[in-house]
Amino acid sequence: KAARAMAVLDPLQLTITNWDELMGEGKLEACHAPVHPHHPELGQRHFQFGKTLWIERTDYEDNPPKGFFRLFPGNKVRLKYGYVIECTGANKDADGKVTEVLAQFMPDTKSGTPGSDSVKVKGVITWVGVADASAAEVRLYDRLFTDPQPDAGGKDFIESLNPSSLKVVAAMVEPSLATAQPDQKFQFERHGYFTADRVDHMEGQRAVFNLAVGLRDG
Repeated sequence: KAARAMAVLDPLQLTITNWDELMGEGKLEACHAPVHPHHPELGQRHFQFGKTLWIERTDYEDNPPKGFFRLFPGNKVRLKYGYVIECTGANKDADGKVTEVLAQFMPDTKSGTPGSDSVKVKGVITWVGVADASAAEVRLYDRLFTDPQPDAGGKDFIESLNPSSLKVVAAMVEPSLATAQPDQKFQFERHGYFTADRVDHMEGQRAVFNLAVGLRDG
């Protein structure tokens, strides 16, 4: 039942280096996606694709492991609901941390347009546009204990408390979430189900989303 949305929980900037040349400086391209893939009556979400986007930091690797189909130099992926891009490299800071991923887009590959599937790719990643994304606080919850039986056999359960049971991250989210109401539920594509906090979330002022359950739990 939950509406879909795209959110980037660990943002890394992606720059489309041939965007200005092919589309025009400052140009934004309208993209859309269904609010729910099985309920067309719920309408569409709208967002902008441009020269600079946010992607997940884990979607880029300099030297990818076997089976990694996302961004690395020379590889092509589809930006979901957008274009196919080819990664050309990355910029790093003095400590070697990646600060920006560089890519070129293929103008005839926009999702939903004729010939959009002319370039075959194995990887599809989510993104939000720098031009219209909103900042949000996202609270990620994990198990409270690291031991399935934290007090068995006279153990001190305090020693089994999981220090990572709550992580608070500064995320970037698509513009449809700007009107989210307290306690409203969403599926953040790829990540799981989230609820706008019933106390701390304030529409148009402060966006706070809590993880309810992940899509997978191994």
